[in-house]
Amino acid sequence: GLNAGTFTSVDLVKAYFARIDEVNRLGPALRAIIETNPSALTEAAALDAERALLGPRSLLHGIPILVKDNIATTASEGMNTTAGSYSMQDSIVTGDAGVIKRLRAAGAVILGKANLSEFAYMRGNALPNGWSGRGGQCTGAYYPGADPCGSSSGSGVAASIGLAAVTLGTETDGSITCPASQNNIVGIKPTVGLTSRAGVIPISEHQDTVGPLTRSIADAATVLSIIGGPDPNDNFTLAQPNALPNYLSALDVNALKGARIGVPRAMFLEPAYSGLDDTILSAYATALETLKSLGATIVDPADLPSAYEIAASNNETIVLDVDFKAQLNAWYQSLYFNPSGVRSLAELITFNDANPQLEEPTNYTDQLIESEATEGFNSTYYQALAFDYDLGRTRGIDAALQKYNVDALVLPASGYTTVPAAIAGYPIVTVPLGFYAENTTAQSTGPSTFYPAPGVPFGLSFLGTAYSEYTLIGYAYAYEQKTMTRLQRKAYTSAIPTTQLVDVIGKP
Repeated sequence: GLNAGTFTSVDLVKAYFARIDEVNRLGPALRAIIETNPSALTEAAALDAERALLGPRSLLHGIPILVKDNIATTASEGMNTTAGSYSMQDSIVTGDAGVIKRLRAAGAVILGKANLSEFAYMRGNALPNGWSGRGGQCTGAYYPGADPCGSSSGSGVAASIGLAAVTLGTETDGSITCPASQNNIVGIKPTVGLTSRAGVIPISEHQDTVGPLTRSIADAATVLSIIGGPDPNDNFTLAQPNALPNYLSALDVNALKGARIGVPRAMFLEPAYSGLDDTILSAYATALETLKSLGATIVDPADLPSAYEIAASNNETIVLDVDFKAQLNAWYQSLYFNPSGVRSLAELITFNDANPQLEEPTNYTDQLIESEATEGFNSTYYQALAFDYDLGRTRGIDAALQKYNVDALVLPASGYTTVPAAIAGYPIVTVPLGFYAENTTAQSTGPSTFYPAPGVPFGLSFLGTAYSEYTLIGYAYAYEQKTMTRLQRKAYTSAIPTTQLVDVIGKP
């Protein structure tokens, strides 16, 4: 449409702003967006003029994108970067995040900042998914009060109902995969080091990664092809392969023909460990049959030798708590200006205690205190990190791939699925798998959130070794195109924005 001149990027921005106005604070009050970009229309107009004169820079030229509020954008644009915390309201960051630089170079328009579980869920398990001080409680669009999962909650909800063409999230353990699963969309959690984390409010350099949340595998592949690549400001990215593929080339409906797909049954598919219910397990069994019908050989079981140790291990928590303290302190110190005066994790805890009406909701507990109590990069930390790599890589995903001669693993997105990939730093591609039945009893997950509940979605995840995104995208695309699960159910009526492009084209 942009190429044909049917509409402009300005029209797109206006339409998305109108859609956000309908459902974000008004109507169902989904609270998926913390703030919009006051410069977006000006930027879109400039990109429209450039398109007319020189043609598009890329497939993302003039495309509006929402990004999670832990991904930095320059303060001159008029938006905050706060991880949802009032402790960074009106702070001034050093510049655009690495992925934002790539998006701008491709001609994308940053539409606004998406809500999240505050500090990417490092406030603690007692707080509900999707809550932040600045953003309030984000909820999903498939059931009133649906738990959106997190921590990329707003990104997932916004993508699910078309509040932007594309959203960006971040994952440390489950924070792209789970919102994709519970919002009926696609999520790609890239290999740690494929996409830059420079300018992203951190949890852990060993597990953090930035990836797309979209309504289709094709859109996600488009975005990953642009945001992937080396960044001198993130040394992990300098270890990636010299030339990344064009992930759009992976979009092959025949990708599963001849593929060997493993089923890690031990622990991951045992309800006593995973918590998976009959609804998800039944849909998963059907998915395996679908993969077979598409030409895959299903190797069942293809267990991870470390599976039960993964369930029992506390090493990930040790690593994340130590990394978070050190790296968040560095983030606060990097800010050019911070009106709250907070310059460290210890001062953040004091700030929250001094502002309980903003930062300490009902039933609040705080993992920040646990992280602050850590003693730095000592032998306990390094042992935990090494053991994580052993559990996730050597005796985990890589061991299963090699022992059973499989190309990838497939699991329901729920349960422990994200953990081995998280501690290994390996990729996951998640696609819609199914929906809970209308007679499902809604189960409370917070003061005002529910999961499961009638009609809410759940997803299917493809896992592989480092930098196997191309292969996983192909498998997920073939499955997506065969099933078209996303189209089988819409969001609840009041959560569906009514504004369409035709309503804004040519209007002031």
